[in-house]
Amino acid sequence: MTPSLVHYIPLLSSCFALGFAMVIFRRFRERGGTHLLWWAIGMLTFAAGTLTESATTLLGWHEPVFRLWYITGALLGGAPLAQGTVYLMLSRRAAKRLTVLLVSVVCLGAICVWLSPVDLSLVEPYRLSGKVLVWHWVRFISPFVNTYALIFLVGGAIVSAARYARRVETRHRALANVFIAVGALLPGIGGTFTRFGHVEVLYVTEFLGLVCIAVGYRLSVGPALAQPGLVARSPAPTQS
Repeated sequence: MTPSLVHYIPLLSSCFALGFAMVIFRRFRERGGTHLLWWAIGMLTFAAGTLTESATTLLGWHEPVFRLWYITGALLGGAPLAQGTVYLMLSRRAAKRLTVLLVSVVCLGAICVWLSPVDLSLVEPYRLSGKVLVWHWVRFISPFVNTYALIFLVGGAIVSAARYARRVETRHRALANVFIAVGALLPGIGGTFTRFGHVEVLYVTEFLGLVCIAVGYRLSVGPALAQPGLVARSPAPTQS
C-alpha cells in the first residue's frame, strides 16, 4: 500500500500528545494534584495508541503492535483522562475506590488481550481491528471502560460548562469545557466509521479531538485566567 497524507496523521497525533503530556506533567511537578498526573498518563496512552496506528498503517500489521494498540487505544481510550476528572469532581475516598475498579478492569482486559489467540485469516495488512481476537468476549470489556470515560470525561466537562456559564467572569471556562467535551467525543465518532472500513476518518477525528482538548486546556490556564480559587476547583480537565 502506498500511504497518502492522511496515513501520517496518527504519527502527528502521537507527537502532539507526547508534547502535551510533558506540559501537563511539568505542571504536576510544579503544583501537584493527582488529577494532573492522571491527565498526563492519559496523554501518554493516547500517544502510544496513535503510534501503534501509525506503525501499522505505514509498516504493516504485526501481532505485538496490534496487542499494544488494543490495550492503549481500544481498551484504555479516554479512561485516564476521565479518572483525572473523577479526582476533581468526587471525594478522595470515592475517587480511590473508582481507581481500584478501573485499574482492575483494565489490567484484566489487558491480560486477556495479550493471551487471546489471533485469527490470522481476519487480519487486514494495514488496518487494526479487534475482530481478529479469537476470544470474542474480550471485546465486551472495552465498551465498559469507554462508557466510564464518557460519563466522567464528557459528562464532567458538560457539567462544568453549565456551572461556569452562569457567571460572566467564568464564561471563558465554560467555553474551555465545551472544547474538552467535543474533543473527547470526536475519537468515538471516528471509531464508528472504522466499523464500515473507513479507518482514515478515525485518524482525522483523533487529531482534531486532541487539538480541541489542547485548546480547552490553554483557554483555562492562560494568563487572563490566573484565579487560584478557580484553578483549584475546576471539575473538568481544563485546568493544569
